Amino acid sequence: MVALTASAYTVPTDAPEADGTLAWSSTTIVVVEASAEEVTGLGWTYGPPAAGQVVTGLLAGVVEKIDPDDVPAAWVAMQRRLRNAGRPGIGGLALSAADNALWDLKARRHDMPLTRLLGTVRPVVPVYGSGGFTTYDAERQHAQLAGWVHDEGIPRVKIKIGESWGTDVPRDLARMAAARRTIGDAELYVDANGAYQRKQAIRMMRAAADLDVRWFEEPVSSDDLQGLGQVRDAVHPDVAAGEYGYDLTYFARMAPYVDCLQVDVTRCGGITEFRRAAAVAAAHGLEVSGHCAPHQHLAVAAATPNLRHLEWFHDHVRIETMLFDGTVNADGGSAAAGDAGPGNGLTFRRTDAEQWRVT
Repeated sequence: MVALTASAYTVPTDAPEADGTLAWSSTTIVVVEASAEEVTGLGWTYGPPAAGQVVTGLLAGVVEKIDPDDVPAAWVAMQRRLRNAGRPGIGGLALSAADNALWDLKARRHDMPLTRLLGTVRPVVPVYGSGGFTTYDAERQHAQLAGWVHDEGIPRVKIKIGESWGTDVPRDLARMAAARRTIGDAELYVDANGAYQRKQAIRMMRAAADLDVRWFEEPVSSDDLQGLGQVRDAVHPDVAAGEYGYDLTYFARMAPYVDCLQVDVTRCGGITEFRRAAAVAAAHGLEVSGHCAPHQHLAVAAATPNLRHLEWFHDHVRIETMLFDGTVNADGGSAAAGDAGPGNGLTFRRTDAEQWRVT
């Protein structure tokens, strides 16, 4: 018997955060636990508490009689159960967290690290520091970027641009220039979160030509595939998108229009689907980049041949460090994939998390 349970915790941010198209002051993590024969696996996603209700209300019943070692069978049963409810969105978050928990359960039942179960291409995963929110003033942005580059040795960092749906380009350019001064020769990445129009994004990057930007994420809406392709062909940095992908069809449609596909293991369908999405990217000659939730990505990122890097996202690094024992650092620009204990090597600090529990 496999039992799936879920709980949600809303954690305030350490400062107001915003990107080009959204602002927030807290982040909710939905933790899913998969148990069998007195062993429990751990998975999670970031999103509304309702994702946990989908796990317990729709998914738990279809996996309870499946052999806990048969994770692909459980995944098929869960995604079929979501047919009428809808897999994209909250359904996809639930599927992802449950799948991640089931993989962790299998590794723990066999008393092996998840990296050993999946196999590895690399023992450590390259990361980039991610934050630089549009709500940060110059001092806070400088301190964050300097900490990553000069204190921790992370050689690539990203800031948010496209403030207020692309209506303050002068500030975007000023913040990019300030970031370049802070980080010196490190790689500079920017993320517009779909805030710009097509030609606006092109003009924006041409105006920043002397800043040597290497990564331009979601310069236009990720739904505008033709626009992504138009920007990609006109600018120097690599154009990336894909973080909102919930199925393979999404990634197959997007692949011809970007330089790198982003895949989020807490949205795309979990470890099971992440590996298939990476194969779709490879078939198009592309690398993939893991989006956010760094500790949930580490094992599958280590197992992915065409991985470029993993997003070391400030908000999620902070939450995962607060709520789990066994987290790692990214000193030198890489994070250890984890082989210190069974499963993903993490232990949920349930008592510490209780103060933020919402369901």
